[in-house]
Amino acid sequence: MPSYVRARVEGGTYFFTLAARNRSPVLVNDGVRDALREAVETTRTRWPFIIDAWVLLPDHLHCLWTLPEDDADFSERWSTIKRFTTQALGQAVWQARFWEHLIRDEADFQRHFDYIHWNPVKHGLAQRALDWPYSTFHRYLKQGVYTADWCDLSPDIDLE
Repeated sequence: MPSYVRARVEGGTYFFTLAARNRSPVLVNDGVRDALREAVETTRTRWPFIIDAWVLLPDHLHCLWTLPEDDADFSERWSTIKRFTTQALGQAVWQARFWEHLIRDEADFQRHFDYIHWNPVKHGLAQRALDWPYSTFHRYLKQGVYTADWCDLSPDIDLE
């Protein structure tokens, strides 16, 4: 059986996907969101990282993180976030594992950045990225990175 080896680059930028336990659609519930937000902030005080992009969907999340120059330990961060979320809620909400991808270059970053913000549309949760409240899309809209009509769907546009 092959053994999976995670890419570990100090100061690297990574794309992550985490799923809710049994893919239960609980992650956008107020209590879960609050517990997750607190777990992320508490973890960032001990093990800093930059959140470049984030989207929270009912049964999974995607995000881009950049780690400090002398640090490649995203696993400890995710373990802590998952543990704190579970402790706050009194029940496990996460699948045991997560998926990561080391960002290779600026084009790879942009593809993943856009994918994160388009994901609620892909899953039929919103008509436009603008309509999904649990995303950093709104931060980047305010900064002028995106426009309100970015990636609007119409019958003659195929995003796949």
